[in-house]
Amino acid sequence: MVRSLKNPKKAKRKNKSSKKGDGSSSSSSVPSMPAKVWQPGVDALEEGEELQCDPSAYNSLHAFHIGWPCLSFDVVRDSLGLVRTEFPHTIYCVTGTQAHNAPNSIGIFKISNISGKRRELVPTKTSNADTDMDSDSSDSDDDDDVENDGPKAPVFQVRKVFHEGCVNRIRAMTQKPHICASWGDTGHVQIWDVGSHLNAMAESETNISKDAATIVNQTPLVKFTGHKDEGYAIDWSPLVPGRLVSGDCKNCIHLWEPASDSTWNVGDKPFVGHTASVEDLQWSPTEPFVFASSSVDKTIAIWDTRTGRSPATSIKAHETDVNVISWNRLASCMLASGCDDGTFSIRDLRMLKEGDSVVAHFQYHKHPITSIEWSPHEASTLAVSSSDNQLTIWDLSLERDEEEEAEFKAKTQEEVHAPTDLPPQLLFVHQGQKDLKELHWHTQIPGMIISTAADGFNILMPSNIESNLPAANAAA
Repeated sequence: MVRSLKNPKKAKRKNKSSKKGDGSSSSSSVPSMPAKVWQPGVDALEEGEELQCDPSAYNSLHAFHIGWPCLSFDVVRDSLGLVRTEFPHTIYCVTGTQAHNAPNSIGIFKISNISGKRRELVPTKTSNADTDMDSDSSDSDDDDDVENDGPKAPVFQVRKVFHEGCVNRIRAMTQKPHICASWGDTGHVQIWDVGSHLNAMAESETNISKDAATIVNQTPLVKFTGHKDEGYAIDWSPLVPGRLVSGDCKNCIHLWEPASDSTWNVGDKPFVGHTASVEDLQWSPTEPFVFASSSVDKTIAIWDTRTGRSPATSIKAHETDVNVISWNRLASCMLASGCDDGTFSIRDLRMLKEGDSVVAHFQYHKHPITSIEWSPHEASTLAVSSSDNQLTIWDLSLERDEEEEAEFKAKTQEEVHAPTDLPPQLLFVHQGQKDLKELHWHTQIPGMIISTAADGFNILMPSNIESNLPAANAAA
């Protein structure tokens, strides 16, 4: 992040991104001084200063919205390839609106022709004139999604299905991506088949206006009214197609078992072990009957559906509400959790019986953690979003290496003001979205993260996120 001096009367506090450890080019207003790396949550803007995005920090950066704020979404698995590394990219997602004075809807959208570029690990030195945002990025204030200097903008398609009440959370099934489950503020959990909408978009490359799209009525496959309150916690099993858990603000968790392609049996008797709202649920990536839950009661519980309706084990995880959890699918002994005081922890579940299972604890964020998710391609990497309007990426395998830093400075041939008081595991900081709520890695496009906030979505691919993957695309 580069700080630059502007006309104080016209200065605006714009904040897009920062890349830890990157040697940013000098601002044109102070050409003789090297740029200082902005430290989010630490440095304060002075009068007449603004933050400017450094496009070299990204391989790709795009922004869009579908009208009303969408505070939950999920990436829909597609048939375009298991490992896709070449631009342009195409993605499919489902989301749900939070419109309080208009009809709410589930949005099914496709974005194709997502542009970007590959960069060298050590960037070549550029002049100040080359630091403007280029064609692989788009400004969040640009409603028509047209690239700054590229003739081809991403193609946006969306279809909307009427949803009773606001959508608190939505999740697509991994094994059958056209099936999704929504948690509404009405207290109902519903399951939807959006296959016809996905198929229609797959056959078309026409740009559909997000404002002109009509909301269609569609009957859900299932509407469960057994919860006693609204909720946010919901998760599909990655091992058993159709198996689902949903948790509410009255501390109850219900297990859903598929009876057919379009029907489910939901247990009348809930799983009860928390003393306050269930905030998040995660199925084990290796055990089909085991799931984890987090709660406002500051605990994390591990459940085995074969042994009754009480947790197999429960631990006090944080000093405040445990908002979100993520079970590492590449290292199944690792569970990440984020809480209301801005801290997040990593636990080794093999150490639960020994008492202290925390192997890493971070206090970087100063406001509630709103989303946390392990990378599907790197076992040591995870992404975190917070109410402080920051999305951070962490690599737990990193340690500070003074020799490597000196070598990097020599190669870039400029002074790099890398902060020494930031955790060495902090790999990247993305900013520019207001009231960040949820993020997801794309499981088929290494290095791509999609995030949603009150002011819309971002698609980002940091240039310093590299995955050791095959060069050739895998077949779907």
